[in-house]
Amino acid sequence: MSSTSEHPGPEGEAPERAFFGRRKGKRLRGLQEQRLAEMLPRLRITLPPGDDALDPRTLFPDLGEGPKEIWLEIGFGGGEHLAAQAAAHPEVGFIGAEPFVNGVAKFLAEVDARGLCNVRVRDEDVTALLARLPDACLERVYLLYPDPWPKRRQRKRRFVSDAALGEIARVLADGGLFRFASDIDDYAGWTLARALRCPTLRWTARTARDWTQPFPGWPGTRYEAKAVAAGRRPTYLEFARRPR
Repeated sequence: MSSTSEHPGPEGEAPERAFFGRRKGKRLRGLQEQRLAEMLPRLRITLPPGDDALDPRTLFPDLGEGPKEIWLEIGFGGGEHLAAQAAAHPEVGFIGAEPFVNGVAKFLAEVDARGLCNVRVRDEDVTALLARLPDACLERVYLLYPDPWPKRRQRKRRFVSDAALGEIARVLADGGLFRFASDIDDYAGWTLARALRCPTLRWTARTARDWTQPFPGWPGTRYEAKAVAAGRRPTYLEFARRPR
């Protein structure tokens, strides 16, 4: 992931402010490069010209009559959670947003190995995509272990903000879920404080231990396993979209 704050999108799209770091890590191997060249153009989401909205249901022609629901994962890392969910829910259309090239390459390997046909990829910052989605079009949004930007001067680069939560709530259908996980206590508290003051989101926790329990059907992630091994305790927050 790059340290720059802006970068141009594909096909002349306007630059987006980045909430991530480097765009690329280690040199990709031959098969990874091949998947990027052959699979990514077919799965990549590009935005309509002008300010036209993007109907996400049109992104999944392989799902016959269309997806039963559409779920979005913001910053999917290596894609292990996204791939596991897509395999477990073949009737759901999955959109994964991840600007880190190496992460996209790892995810494509999972898509190839599992034969997934219900996924699409946004390999740029998700902000512009969110802005083009129509109201109430998603049933679930995940933000799992996002870059914490721990220094005070960096916190403006955290993805979670009042504006971002407002956009997530806008694109969620009534009762739709926003799920957030982090091993950084400060970022978990930051997110909870902002979500609680978002009038269209409701924290679903019923007991004092709910925030320590993984979500139902949680497959985990490699990053989470490393965090736990290092002694950091994950936090799991779930919010539901209030009725319009």
